[in-house]
Amino acid sequence: MPITEILARNAKEFGNDVSLIEINPEAREKKGLTWSEFELVESNPEFRYRKEMTWKEFDDKANRFANLLLSRGLTKGNKVAILLMNCLEWLPIYFGVLKTGAVVVPLNFRYTTEEIEHCLKLSESDALVFGPEFIDRIAAAKDKVPGVKYFLYAGAGCPDFAESYDALVKDMSAEAPDIPLTDEEDAAIYFSSGTTGLPKAILHDHTSLMFSCQVENRHHGQTREDVFLCIPPLYHTGAKMHWFGSFLVGGKAVLLRGTRPEWILDAVSSEHCTLVWLLVPWAQDILDAIESGEVDLKNYQLEQWRLMHIGAQPVPPSLIHRWKKVFPDHLYDTNYGLSESIGPGCVHLGVENIHKVGAIGKPGYGWDARIVDEQGTPVAMGTVGELIVKGDGVMSCYYNDPEATASVLKSGWLFTGDMARMDEDGFIYLVDRKKDVIISGGENIYPVQIEDFLRKHSDVKDVAVIGLPDHRLGEIAAAIIELKPDRYCPETDIMEFCRELPRYKRPRRVIFDKVPRNPTGKIEKPRLREKYCGESVVAVQIQS
Repeated sequence: MPITEILARNAKEFGNDVSLIEINPEAREKKGLTWSEFELVESNPEFRYRKEMTWKEFDDKANRFANLLLSRGLTKGNKVAILLMNCLEWLPIYFGVLKTGAVVVPLNFRYTTEEIEHCLKLSESDALVFGPEFIDRIAAAKDKVPGVKYFLYAGAGCPDFAESYDALVKDMSAEAPDIPLTDEEDAAIYFSSGTTGLPKAILHDHTSLMFSCQVENRHHGQTREDVFLCIPPLYHTGAKMHWFGSFLVGGKAVLLRGTRPEWILDAVSSEHCTLVWLLVPWAQDILDAIESGEVDLKNYQLEQWRLMHIGAQPVPPSLIHRWKKVFPDHLYDTNYGLSESIGPGCVHLGVENIHKVGAIGKPGYGWDARIVDEQGTPVAMGTVGELIVKGDGVMSCYYNDPEATASVLKSGWLFTGDMARMDEDGFIYLVDRKKDVIISGGENIYPVQIEDFLRKHSDVKDVAVIGLPDHRLGEIAAAIIELKPDRYCPETDIMEFCRELPRYKRPRRVIFDKVPRNPTGKIEKPRLREKYCGESVVAVQIQS
């Protein structure tokens, strides 16, 4: 059953119940208004701290957008991209695309202009819905993506090169479009990246999306009484697929725009949230704020909070032990997944297995997992090999990239590129990543992009970027830089040079050293990790 039918059912059965709530504490603080003053500015939604939407409004908005797209001739075979910050309109737009039979293409809001161009071309997108934060980037990209016929702008102050989404959808019918969908049809393209660092287009069908609903609900037992707090960006499979477990049963969700500990706790308290998915840094910040006295748990109503789960990056066992001391009654789960496997849950710890903290867990509901050698043969218990997974949530392909698809999809198995081992109880532990991706605060950082950028510096001879352990972010990007002979370059110059990169891609540490390469010219990153990981690293400049 296509996932769009769940939305239609929720609208029919729970139409007047609240489906989504958006909370924007940062806007409230910026305006310096009290709660009562916020309530008085109904004429300007931009100022409102809290907005909500019923299931009927959700479905109506999705239908209106679907009918707008259909009026422009966009339906099966077309692609519609979304570039928005988390907001109340995000999910209705997403489902509106699906209702037309077109493929929805969420874009990372951190993408540079060049990355936006690449993803729009690779996915063959025909239309783009974007928000105010991206006007400059889209203005710079629009003439380089001739395949995009329609630019739809969601927000106030529509630029002259786009059409107003808000003005157009209000005149559209709220009736569901008559577009039959099957489970096998293409549904969504998400983006990941390969060893080159360029994003790959990951194609999923409607079976994958529906399967993710079932997997998440089976793992965490969401009911209509549960309230899910969604903090991560909705372009991520992680945030949306965890929400799918609540969506399946008509449960309410809260979209929180901000990650400060007091904002998270206030949202849990005021909205009576029962389920919260966190990244490691946010959990760390909450514990630090509690232990320092910055926040007082007595000021919040948290008794209803039953589950805290973490994904998107390796989870330090020490963090969970700390968490359980502060919140002893919380259920806890670790979720492992990839965008290629429809996000979280192909492996998960399970709330009943807190004694195995440190493992990523066992195969999730409806999933199979193995650890294999280079030939694809299962390895012995305790032996390190590559983790592979199989289930209805595995992607159809890397869109427009048959070579990359063939390298990771073999007889229905997805080769994850992650090295792991399995213990005698069948629990899987990640050991290392085959690829050099750095996961910092839940975001993937691709070293080759930073390396290519730093090599443009006139004093740099060679560079290697690796991940170093970090107490809060899990990992940080460290640049090992080898200078040209007789050159001197302080760390501050490198950091200033990197200001052209998006903030999350900037190296957080600079180390001046030789960059080792093997006889075939490849950087020997294992040697660098062995040298610098696990010890206190000081930036040292070595003269050539």
